Amino acid sequence: MAEFTMELNDEQKEVRDWLHGFAADVIRPAAAEWDEREETPWPVIQEAAKVGIYSLDFYAQQYFDSTGLGIPMAMEELFWGDAGIALSIVGTGLAAVGVLANGTEEQIGTWIPQMYGDASDVKVAAFCSSEPDAGSDVASLRTRAVYDEAKDEWVINGTKTWATNGGIANVHVVVASVDPELGSKGHASFVVPPNTPGLSQGQKFKKHGIRASHTAEVILDGVRVPGSCLLGGKEKLDERLARAREKAQKGGDRVKNAAMATFEASRPAVGAMAVGTARAAYEVALDYAMTREQFGRPIIDNQGVAFQLADMRTQVDAARLLVWRASWMAVNGRPFTAAEGSMSKLFASETAKKVTAQAIQILGGNGYTREYPVERMHRDAAIYTIFEGTSEIQRLVISRTISGMPIR
Repeated sequence: MAEFTMELNDEQKEVRDWLHGFAADVIRPAAAEWDEREETPWPVIQEAAKVGIYSLDFYAQQYFDSTGLGIPMAMEELFWGDAGIALSIVGTGLAAVGVLANGTEEQIGTWIPQMYGDASDVKVAAFCSSEPDAGSDVASLRTRAVYDEAKDEWVINGTKTWATNGGIANVHVVVASVDPELGSKGHASFVVPPNTPGLSQGQKFKKHGIRASHTAEVILDGVRVPGSCLLGGKEKLDERLARAREKAQKGGDRVKNAAMATFEASRPAVGAMAVGTARAAYEVALDYAMTREQFGRPIIDNQGVAFQLADMRTQVDAARLLVWRASWMAVNGRPFTAAEGSMSKLFASETAKKVTAQAIQILGGNGYTREYPVERMHRDAAIYTIFEGTSEIQRLVISRTISGMPIR
């Protein structure tokens, strides 16, 4: 088990500086254009693939960093560049993790390379969990997967929503119910291969922020996938369902939501995204306050501005520390006895909203225009308190964890 440290080692610093350079030289100059276009920034993703950032190898190196700081460090630097473009670069990782966490070695070797493609022909993948009537309440999924034993195929029907890369992905990973009576314990994940009949893109959402990231509905109408596309395999699924049915028959404690437990471990990464956006806005505001003059002196000479910047920096650093603590705990198998994963996501996402709003205030009228990036950063920051569990859900998870009570 790695000791907790707040100091990056030399290798991590090298990676951080490399990512920062890519974010500064490639992502930032393209941010305003792709935000306005509201389209997937394929050229930027391709550049990330050419240098090795958009690849399974890079993601795996950070994911398996024994200190736990690889992923949050990478996320902070990329999202410091721009949240929309960064999400387009890292969004495939959501689907890849779904396969890594649940798939067999053969499934991992078969599907993850197809999620990324290569530098000359980049691909993306989509993780499809949320539904129109099942966002935070993942136990209420209506998408059904029924096994056709005669053909060894699963037939999937349903509608997914808020899917990053939904419909444009080469590979979709879909969470569906195979036994609705078991709630979340009756869920399974399936790979839907490229060009599978019955899968189509529904509505593409025009969003307030992160506009460069493609978000859409995914329609599954009689989608048939081979039995080999069930992540983990049918034998493992049958054993898990049998245990869940036995526990349900015995009664007792309410079955824990397995998806929520998974989200708890991944939430620090979202917190790191929020830290990156907050830090970017703080830095713009600090630079502006030191160079903008009013009444014959820089505006940072006024306590009303200086104290705001002091609070902004304090909040950004505090958010990072919570994210790093939770990330270290997750990679080292430490239990989140006080929902530390949710704590990090809650504080970092609320900090991003607050700091980007303060940045606009410090820039005044200029901050409200698209000539300066803080307006875009403020729009982007709004998503952090919504996706992968709203701030209200984080507070619910934390309060239930620290009290042991079924708070509703």
